[in-house]
Amino acid sequence: MATVVITGANRGIGLEFVKQYLANGDKVYGLCRNTSDELSQSNAKVIDKVDVGSPECLEKTLSSLSDLKIDLLINNAGVLANESLEHMSPITLEYQFRVNAMGPLLVTQMLRQQLVKGAKVALITSRMGSVTDNTSGGRYGYRMSKAALNIAGVSLAHDLKAQEVAVALLHPGYVQTDMVNNRGDIASSVAVERMMQRIEELNLTNTGSFWHSNGEVLPW
Repeated sequence: MATVVITGANRGIGLEFVKQYLANGDKVYGLCRNTSDELSQSNAKVIDKVDVGSPECLEKTLSSLSDLKIDLLINNAGVLANESLEHMSPITLEYQFRVNAMGPLLVTQMLRQQLVKGAKVALITSRMGSVTDNTSGGRYGYRMSKAALNIAGVSLAHDLKAQEVAVALLHPGYVQTDMVNNRGDIASSVAVERMMQRIEELNLTNTGSFWHSNGEVLPW
């Protein structure tokens, strides 16, 4: 039985991770700002009021995990705003950086002593953070914050290697979630099943890799 900690666990991809790891027989801790009925009724240990965009909140709420030994940390929480060059707000730009880039880094930093030898860290990122793959522009805050998360993930892969902790950067695909008004082309169950396979394949040799959930290595 592995101990799995998942942020953004109340809905969408995060909730699906909860379901599938519970089905594996693992012990799951679901972290979120506000729980949902489905998460609360699961067998996960729910820790709510966790705002990954607030360092002060993280220091307070993550202290409850101080005695936990973690096998897998999934940094899934994220936000998306639709900025264009003509219409963008410094407020939403900054918020996406705090939640999408700074949040996962701080969560990992604060829980690093709880990561056991051989543990794994998964950062749920996006191919929209790829410079090479950007052929359409727009989505400034989301693209920039996910690119920042990607470079943070590579640094984490280097810094955690001595601890024998491997790091994966995972693009789920275009998933049918509330974030995109369910316009995606694959179900969250499929995306999570694929990402769990990528996590299973993760080791200290391929740590720091940027993968599509289907196994394709994505360009930076």
